[in-house]
Amino acid sequence: MDPLYIVLGALVVVALVAGYGFARLRDRLRLISAQTKVADITAKALREAENILKDSELKAKDELFRKREEFNREMEQARSEHREQERRLEKREDVIDQKHQLQLKKERTLEHNQRKLNERREQVEKRSRELEILIQRQTEKLQEIATLDRTQAESLLLERLESELSEEVAARIQKHEQQLRVACEEKAKAILATAIQRYGAAHTADTTVSTVDIPSDDMKGRIIGREGRNIRTFEKATGVDVIVDDTPGVVIVSAFDNVRREVARLALTKLIQDGRIHPSRIEEVVKETQEEMDKHILEVGKQAVLEAGINALHEKLMQLLGRLKFRTSYSQNVLQHSLEVAHLCGLMAEELGLNGQLARRCGLLHDVGKAADHEMEGGHPKVGAELAKRYGETSKEVLHAIFGHHDDVTIDHVYTVLVAAADAISASRPGARRETLEKYVKRLEELEAVASGFPGVEHAYAIQAGREVRVIANASQTSDSDAIRVCRDIAKAIEEQLNYPGEIKVTVVRETRAVEYAR
Repeated sequence: MDPLYIVLGALVVVALVAGYGFARLRDRLRLISAQTKVADITAKALREAENILKDSELKAKDELFRKREEFNREMEQARSEHREQERRLEKREDVIDQKHQLQLKKERTLEHNQRKLNERREQVEKRSRELEILIQRQTEKLQEIATLDRTQAESLLLERLESELSEEVAARIQKHEQQLRVACEEKAKAILATAIQRYGAAHTADTTVSTVDIPSDDMKGRIIGREGRNIRTFEKATGVDVIVDDTPGVVIVSAFDNVRREVARLALTKLIQDGRIHPSRIEEVVKETQEEMDKHILEVGKQAVLEAGINALHEKLMQLLGRLKFRTSYSQNVLQHSLEVAHLCGLMAEELGLNGQLARRCGLLHDVGKAADHEMEGGHPKVGAELAKRYGETSKEVLHAIFGHHDDVTIDHVYTVLVAAADAISASRPGARRETLEKYVKRLEELEAVASGFPGVEHAYAIQAGREVRVIANASQTSDSDAIRVCRDIAKAIEEQLNYPGEIKVTVVRETRAVEYAR
């Protein structure tokens, strides 16, 4: 063959082989590119699937949170309606009880008036019989005198004169006693006025509203916690009731014990400021706040002892005095009241030449039983005397003043009288104690009702904020002696039937007016 054809054939073969290899290489490259595109599409599809799944989960969580919030709102609304219904029922029960008590008092007043009317009828009948007997005796004596001689007549005359003189002597003695009583009252008033002027303290009435401010209403949900676990833990740890209602920016803490309520208020304030609200943190903060409160109470008691200027007391007594800062009586702070009584007792004792420090000690401790009267049996005078004796108080004057400042026992020491007087002054000062308008009006109506139920009474008026009852008696039906008796009976009926702070003055006015016109 021709070498040229051989070379050409070889080139053709080489060209075919190269074309075939190039085709295979191109196919391989296309395959790799297709696989890369498939991988990219698969990865993109996976990413889109993950995004869709995450969006679905977020939407489900949002829907669950919204449903839970709606459920919590519905539950809170139901609780509010339930509490409102309970308050209405309690108010209705109080109104029924008040009506029942008023009906009982009216029945007792009617029975009392009926009994007094029967007694008066019996007295009138008895006086009529006595008058008939006296007339009969006078008639017999006249008949005897007509037959007496000179000696017998003189003897009878002297006996009569002696009887009349004895009545005059008794009247003179009574007059001097009355003058002495007036002088003693003037001296006592001067001493009381001097003590009150020297100790012009500000009003001691105090109001305690346990509310906690929150930065936003979202904090209420955190205070309640998941399924209410936070609020249950807080109430269990503090012993109070936490009221979370629709009032914006406020959470209310309610408890019978003022110390527990104050501890709860401070602890809740700390939790809100800290922001970490969960059961373990709640227990930790409450325990810390209770320890701080115990120290604060002891410091308040020590400060009261220093302010009263008396010798050191047992630490437990000072702690009890500190607890009185969180106790009120008729809205009057008991610790401030005790300090005021202590200073008034000291001033009056010094005016009388007695031991002023001992008097202040009696006055400061006279209401110490109110710090523990809910933990022990008996009234606060008895509880206070037992506690003072238990914690090292050995002075008989102090123990007797604590036990007898409400006239529960026979008064044997002058310091007890001073404490009772200072207690009445502190409680009756204007602005010292407050009461609601409903109770105030009710007390005035009860005073007037009791006074109007006696025979011969035309009108009765409660004046001086209920501390005096002015009674207008019918002059034609009531004599001067009857007016005195009615006044005493009204005062006794008020003591037996009504509850009131301090004392109430009863004044019966009986007068006859003659009116004529000159024309």
